[in-house]
Amino acid sequence: MAARNRLPPWHEQLRLANGREVLIRPIRPEDAGPLRAGFGLLHPEEIRQRFLYTMKELTPEMAERLTRPDPRREFALVAAEPLPPGEALVGAVARVAIGDDPREAEFAILVSHYIAGMGLGRHLMRRLVRWARGRKLERLYGDVLEHNQPMLALAESMGFRRMHTGTPGLVRVVLELGGEAQERNRSEAA
Repeated sequence: MAARNRLPPWHEQLRLANGREVLIRPIRPEDAGPLRAGFGLLHPEEIRQRFLYTMKELTPEMAERLTRPDPRREFALVAAEPLPPGEALVGAVARVAIGDDPREAEFAILVSHYIAGMGLGRHLMRRLVRWARGRKLERLYGDVLEHNQPMLALAESMGFRRMHTGTPGLVRVVLELGGEAQERNRSEAA
């Protein structure tokens, strides 16, 4: 019987629609350099849609912070070339962080235009939802610019509902994750 090639937890090889292979895995401190290098390849609008404001560079401090999530409250995945961390170009980052309310977490996803439109955002979102459910959280939310139609359509197709943030141009999408929260969603929709 042949031994199966097993990957560590939260690691998986994924073939995109264009045939390119990426490795989805937890982010690591060694990814700071490739993140900073790849930041320059992003369009200004991609950066604004993810960070909600314009930035010219990813500072070393910010890269360091992004690549060292607090394992008690944060989870982050990257979609990278199938090379060792520190050598692989990172094409997408997906993060989730539990905030002040321990029942909910905020998500953020950035998929580079080089590999956008191939289902990677949906795949990463499913992983974030899985992590949040594993933590027994009640809801997952994210703030999205109202003109970011691809992200809003993705969220809506996965059951997120839109809420007003009170900030012009910004929409909050919320997914109720379990039990009473899902029942409340069903009764509101009826």
